Amino acid sequence: MNRLYKKVLLGLGFDAKDGHVRITKGKNFRLFGGSRETHEMMQEKAVKFNEQLDKRRKSLDGLNEKEFYDIAREVGLTIPKDKNKS
Repeated sequence: MNRLYKKVLLGLGFDAKDGHVRITKGKNFRLFGGSRETHEMMQEKAVKFNEQLDKRRKSLDGLNEKEFYDIAREVGLTIPKDKNKS
């Protein structure tokens, strides 16, 4: 797919108190900030999200809204209350 823009998961952590700037870029995700523990948790969930995409033979760009929230729920991401219906 040759597009200027593509969808990515964006993780933002705001609990870092050690002054360390953490940035992780990966397939389908960009993670910024957070304490070591928070950043590692974001990495783990982003990797699990990608594993679910691979398992379903889907791309992030190819997911519909329901599929996105189904995967997000499976990997333990926080889902908005109005989207938390299966």
